Amino acid sequence: MTRLPKWADVILVPVISLALAAIISALVILAIGQNPWEAISVMVEGSLMSAYGWGYTLYYTTSFIFTGLAVTVAFHAGLFNIGGEGQAQLGGLGVALACLFIPWPHWSLALIGASLAAAAFGAAWAAIPAYLQAKRGSHIVITTIMFNYIAASLMIWILVDVLRPPTAQDPSTAPFPATTHLPSLSDLPLFNLFFTKSVPANITLLVALAMAVLVWVLLWHTRLGYEIRAFGKSEPAARYAGINPTRIVLIAMLLSGALAGMMATNNVMGEAEKLLGNSASGAGFIGIAVALMGRNHPLGVVLAALLFGFLYQGGAELGLWTRIPIEMRVVVQGLVILFTGALDQMVRMMLARVFRPRAARAA
Repeated sequence: MTRLPKWADVILVPVISLALAAIISALVILAIGQNPWEAISVMVEGSLMSAYGWGYTLYYTTSFIFTGLAVTVAFHAGLFNIGGEGQAQLGGLGVALACLFIPWPHWSLALIGASLAAAAFGAAWAAIPAYLQAKRGSHIVITTIMFNYIAASLMIWILVDVLRPPTAQDPSTAPFPATTHLPSLSDLPLFNLFFTKSVPANITLLVALAMAVLVWVLLWHTRLGYEIRAFGKSEPAARYAGINPTRIVLIAMLLSGALAGMMATNNVMGEAEKLLGNSASGAGFIGIAVALMGRNHPLGVVLAALLFGFLYQGGAELGLWTRIPIEMRVVVQGLVILFTGALDQMVRMMLARVFRPRAARAA
């Protein structure tokens, strides 16, 4: 097959995939008797055209950056971490314990402490499947999926029987102290020019972007990153080069779990300000789609997370202001995943027919 130019592979393939997903989504909306143009107008208006909409779009984007980076790190080691949902829930437990039981004098120190706790709890939850993969040969996909369900059950027990205040009715912790309150983007210099009122997007967006930079540096500018990518490309070749497979599997999964756990700083500490049941809200699974669409590159992950943040908030607006069910956003997300992931090769084959004559003339 004709090799596509780099610009076509990076830009043209995703754009065509998104266009195909949009066309099929429009046909689905027509099939249920609704107006596709009204749907896209409501989605754009509700997610991009107001401080309120942008606030929620960036809030969802923040969570998806963390979980997308988690999948990316594991993927480069040849591991498919499906356990981001459970790791994010355990990260929420770490945030709750750090905020409730440590008397922080200022939100900045609380953010650092809660982030470290979230990373530690997420990494610890990923460590068991990593050990089973490295030492026992258990498939990482199966074990991480199982651990999602174990995490959900564990969190229900903790919230109902351990951390729930005696007078509370809902399964949640007590509200966090005021000193752990994180500033929203509307409270920050420069950002307050665009957000004139309190929005759910908070300072953890900057933490997520910093993590994207650190992951890029780690994977492409450190010896450890080279070893991770070499192991992911070919385990036999990595073994021959002296790379320890057990070490790489454990490190990659611990880093992946830590990034997934850090997602909880956004929704548990930054938005709810207490630990609730199902705190991850599906972000761990969406991170898989974000990583696939972002070509497992930190920059691509950030852009893909922004797209899925738009779809998430825009889908919620559809459910509020139209007769299109909110579940339509799941359909659109599924189509985006289908065309940018499973049918990615189909788009490449289509473009190869276009570039083949040009390649022949150049030769």
